[in-house]
Amino acid sequence: MNEDMISELPEALLLHILSSVPTKDVIATSVLSKRWRSLWKMVPNLKLYFNMEYYSSEDVYRLLNLHKAPVLESLHLSIEDKSARLDIGILIGIAFSRHVRELVLDHYREDETTVRFPSVLCSYNNTLEVLKLTHDFLLDFPSRVCFDALRELHLYHVQFKDEASVCNLLSGCPRLQDLVVERFSNFDVETYTIAVPSLQRLTIEEEYNISDVDGGGYVINAPSLKCLNIKGLCFNDVCLIENAPELVEAKIEDVSDVDNENILASLTSAKRLSFYFPLEIKYPIGTIFYQLVSLELHIQGTNGWNLFSFMLDSSPKLQSIKLDSPYRGDCPVGWEWNQPKRVPECLLLHLETLVWRGYGWEREDEKQVATYILKNARQLKKATFTTAPTESKMEKRREMLNELANVVRASKSCRLVF
Repeated sequence: MNEDMISELPEALLLHILSSVPTKDVIATSVLSKRWRSLWKMVPNLKLYFNMEYYSSEDVYRLLNLHKAPVLESLHLSIEDKSARLDIGILIGIAFSRHVRELVLDHYREDETTVRFPSVLCSYNNTLEVLKLTHDFLLDFPSRVCFDALRELHLYHVQFKDEASVCNLLSGCPRLQDLVVERFSNFDVETYTIAVPSLQRLTIEEEYNISDVDGGGYVINAPSLKCLNIKGLCFNDVCLIENAPELVEAKIEDVSDVDNENILASLTSAKRLSFYFPLEIKYPIGTIFYQLVSLELHIQGTNGWNLFSFMLDSSPKLQSIKLDSPYRGDCPVGWEWNQPKRVPECLLLHLETLVWRGYGWEREDEKQVATYILKNARQLKKATFTTAPTESKMEKRREMLNELANVVRASKSCRLVF
């Protein structure tokens, strides 16, 4: 009886299985038998590491030349070997000639050297669908690139030579739908312009760096944008969203210094919003969020309550509210809740769900907000309050929660959960 049942499987199934196995282990199968000797050459996914433990650049060059799959579905090159930086253009050229569909390049370094991405190879490519670049690649595009099939682009701490290089890259991706940008604030370019008509999902996240300087920012023109995630713009003056009429969902977190009035005014078409504005907020006059049904707010200081009141008044169809208020201690002077002058339409007609994480049962401002919602939300079905109990105050906490439970609710069907 033949015990080598795996070798009897169809080649297509074996290649599918091997596609999920680390490349170094896939290559090792070539010693198993005659049938396995060349099987690894047809595996469509390769992940190769340039270092002393795995492969030198010569090894990777040889492996890519031996590889015979008609289409290279994905290639992941992780570069730690210093000498490999000189060969990266050659290796990318081989990948492009093999019609690679997903290319992931990681560059890990100990010195300050960057690796220049070969712009000469970007004049025309109609097969690459996903491109992910990580750490210290220098992107210098003196002319417009042509990535006709690119749908997804991730740029993690890469450097652009200038603002024109940003525009020449993004304008050359007519089918781009997903863009992720993680960087240090204006480290390379002052104004980062994202003008992509096809873009549907955009993530911008910045990290603090000691070399950051104030100024600059982002200009976003994406008429097809549906999802927006912005975090950590602590050193930018501007985040100008010029055109996003199709926006459905947005999460804006810690944008300390930018003109957030423009941000709020640009999100009026969204159905789901999540905000964390730690500093003073400017409210756009006359702005109405007609489509908004779900709102999540991180409450910090009087700015958080002012924003909450503004959003209640400006969101007539709001159905779900999530509040996160991690601040502990007594309510500081100036943080008091100023309730709306009239009961907002969303409380009277639409609000069904309230979830409050970190409810401050000791704080007068939070008790006032909770009481106001319960007394006025006529359609409320469920209100959930989670707290951070302390052993020494368990009895007082229980008393405060019972007090909240005894509030006369506008909705007879509302269920409270603690």
